[in-house]
Amino acid sequence: MKKILIVGAGGQIGSELVPYLRSIYGDNNVVAADISAEKCKALAEAGPFEELNALDGEGFSAIVKKYNIDTIFNLVALLSATGEKNPKLAWDINIGALTNSLYIAKDNNCAVFTPSSIGAFGNDTPKDKTPQDTLQRSNTTIYGVCKVTGELLSDYYFHRFGVDTRSVRFPGLISYVTLPGGGTTDYAVEIYYDAIRKGSFTCNVQEGTYMDMMYMPDALNAVVTLMEADPSKLKHRNSFNIASMSFEPEQIAAEIRKHIPDFKMDYQIDPVKQAIANSWPNSMDDTCAREEWGWAPKYDLTSMTNDMLVKVKEKFDKGLIK
Repeated sequence: MKKILIVGAGGQIGSELVPYLRSIYGDNNVVAADISAEKCKALAEAGPFEELNALDGEGFSAIVKKYNIDTIFNLVALLSATGEKNPKLAWDINIGALTNSLYIAKDNNCAVFTPSSIGAFGNDTPKDKTPQDTLQRSNTTIYGVCKVTGELLSDYYFHRFGVDTRSVRFPGLISYVTLPGGGTTDYAVEIYYDAIRKGSFTCNVQEGTYMDMMYMPDALNAVVTLMEADPSKLKHRNSFNIASMSFEPEQIAAEIRKHIPDFKMDYQIDPVKQAIANSWPNSMDDTCAREEWGWAPKYDLTSMTNDMLVKVKEKFDKGLIK
């Protein structure tokens, strides 16, 4: 990767991936693009930024040509719970941005990274140690349908046109930098903020609901490691299972109580999020990622909780959040 374009740069992943890539490849070699510069002020001030609606193919292509881009990160998506409120919009945005990314990459000899998700699996997928290659026909969300479609479409562009497409199936991502927006795993971020803010939390998925999760530093490292991997060693491309930790709400609450002994948690179940969570794996088998490109996470629930509580408290102390 020498000249990188990140589309959807202002979201949960992009807001951290942009500065991470700039620290590795140089500020001027990583172009951030999103629909609004005002929304992405910090990214726009630190390096090249372009306003772009990813559904605008001509505008998208012009940016790729302007900067001589060789790698596109397509991070544009409506998330799982948000997508259920407007399935047509979710399809139009998620698949439209991906189609433009792949088509433009084909014409400009670019590599493409598009994240997939545990949402690519459904009710009939094996729940524990979900295999790399398994049934993906029982999706119950438009988000999941888009992710399966994206995996297949990316593979098609690789086999048919030689586009260097690569992807991972992200678990729920946990970060102190940017709040999530409309995902089923959002509780695992929100719990840390409420623990610091008020010492209590109302969880919207029920006790005993296991889902794969990952701390953002591991996710960022996974993206770069995969994109820099020797292509001759990649038997799977779209998409690799990657895993770090799997837990249910009571386990994360117990870790928080090691630091905040009086922390309390109750439940108010969101039926939409619960139904989605029930359809997803409890844990994924990431053997292929480990063997094909050396995937190895650094954080577990304990070390992540230690860091999250420190960093979230710093934000409150500085008045960055209330």
